[in-house]
Amino acid sequence: MIWRWILALLAVPLLLSDTAPAKEVDAPGTAADAMRSSQVLIMLRLPPLHLRGGATYSGSYGDAASQAARRRIANGIARRYGMRVSESWPMPLLGVDCFALDLPPGLSVDQAIALLSRDKAVLWAQPVQTYEGRGGVPPAANDPLYLAQPAARAWSLSILHRYVTGRGVRVAVIDSKIELTHPDLAGQFSVDADFVGGTVPLAERHGTGVAGVIAAKANNGLGVAGVAPAARLMALRACWETSTGARPTLCSTLSLARAIEFAIDHDAQIINLSLTGPPDALLDKLLDVALTRGISVVAAYDGAAPKGGFPASKPGVIAVADESLQTWPATVYGAPGRDIPTTEPGGKWYIVNGSSYAAAHVAGLIALVREQRGSARMRIALRPNGRIIDACATLVSTSSSCDCDCAIRLAQKTRGKS
Repeated sequence: MIWRWILALLAVPLLLSDTAPAKEVDAPGTAADAMRSSQVLIMLRLPPLHLRGGATYSGSYGDAASQAARRRIANGIARRYGMRVSESWPMPLLGVDCFALDLPPGLSVDQAIALLSRDKAVLWAQPVQTYEGRGGVPPAANDPLYLAQPAARAWSLSILHRYVTGRGVRVAVIDSKIELTHPDLAGQFSVDADFVGGTVPLAERHGTGVAGVIAAKANNGLGVAGVAPAARLMALRACWETSTGARPTLCSTLSLARAIEFAIDHDAQIINLSLTGPPDALLDKLLDVALTRGISVVAAYDGAAPKGGFPASKPGVIAVADESLQTWPATVYGAPGRDIPTTEPGGKWYIVNGSSYAAAHVAGLIALVREQRGSARMRIALRPNGRIIDACATLVSTSSSCDCDCAIRLAQKTRGKS
């Protein structure tokens, strides 16, 4: 473990000596959190598709008249209870319009939900919940930090990359703002979209670090190598960084719902959710749609939360823990999540910890599997006597007489003959 730190400390200053620091930009913080604590969401049922003119995509749903009519209904509901509609979002994948209502002083979220749930026009009402990124910063290839990556040896990345690199696989990184121009990430993205609103920062740490673990460029003479360096990333900002505190990266129900629906609509093959929070009806239904369509959903396990937190606790979601935790439920996979060098805003690299980055490793591994097999069908192989992932055995058949290098060579020969 110590050698990784020594290599990282030696390599990073040499890499970064001529790199300008990241510019500090204010992100939504305490004020935004307070606003969300005084909001609720209501869902109004959309009319059947055959009754809606021109409804083909969530960004353009129904005609203007029917859209305005639903807005009037929502405004009427809000007025009845002294509330105000602050924003709305169509979700045709679920057959609903989602409206955020601001509450008047003195009315709690629970009281508002109780009132709205009795209204016949409301399909359901729920709180705007908060989710937290599960990562933090602790007090072969020619990428200088490659040997400091735990997966370099444990997952035999340089050997796997001779066989598969995740080429063309679409991975939606739903997280905080990613630095698209980072020298280890530039050119790795097919989409950049923001679902938080307000002032958009130049970049944020958590999302940039998660993206680096998944798909940092390999063999470019810089920094690290991602697990799936040829994957195509969707940078979907649904989270924001707070300036200080124990929970620096936060997300909300509505921002996550918007990003998940966008990922589904734009044919993501993998959705990475390196975050955790309470169960949520709206997010649960959207993830059902994703799973039904064969999208692999990967989430970070939170050992301090009931059932590991949501969405890791949802059946069908691939829940991933930091393997250094030693213990986790049998339904959860263990992957590298400690002393992980990865990309940082400002064209830098830094060391991170947490199940956020363990989940990112698995999202990258699934991209390798999807390139290899061309479908969502997969079996994640485990090391003997544990729940720690064996990346090589997930891709090829290994044995005591044929290790990862041997198995990859055989697979390459077989593929070359096919």
